[in-house]
Amino acid sequence: MSDDTDAAAVQLASLAETLADLALDRLRRATESVRTGGDPDPVLLAEEKRITRARRAVEKAVQLLDGPAAGPVDDGP
Repeated sequence: MSDDTDAAAVQLASLAETLADLALDRLRRATESVRTGGDPDPVLLAEEKRITRARRAVEKAVQLLDGPAAGPVDDGP
């Protein structure tokens, strides 16, 4: 991999970690009401799902930049 694509892959991997943290935060916030007997916040749950999809897309981009030696790319949900 060239230096510029390697640098881009590192930046994307960092972004994927940030997105994972954001998704976990939304999930925690969405389920806070469950402890008191309520229902999870559907808006926050939907946001967590959207952020998780974005994280998966970024992780896929990292795999693509790593090249064919990295193995097959999972095109899952």
